Amino acid sequence: MSDDIPLSPPMFEDPDAVIERKSRPDAIDALKGAVARVRELIEAGRQPGMPLSVLSNMAREAPLGSLCLAFLFGVAIGRRSR
Repeated sequence: MSDDIPLSPPMFEDPDAVIERKSRPDAIDALKGAVARVRELIEAGRQPGMPLSVLSNMAREAPLGSLCLAFLFGVAIGRRSR
């Protein structure tokens, strides 16, 4: 039996070495696809009766009340995260 303490496993010198790097056109295509999906979801949410449409109408009809409600919502979330 030896009194030597085993060394910890070596750290990677390049943390990105394990990650497979995509070529630039593949990454750009993936980003464009993600942007297109988000745009489609926003457009779907703006259809009459959908949540974004309702929020838009509320803000248009009562801008000060909407601002006050958004402020209070932000304060409530801010206190919860502490």
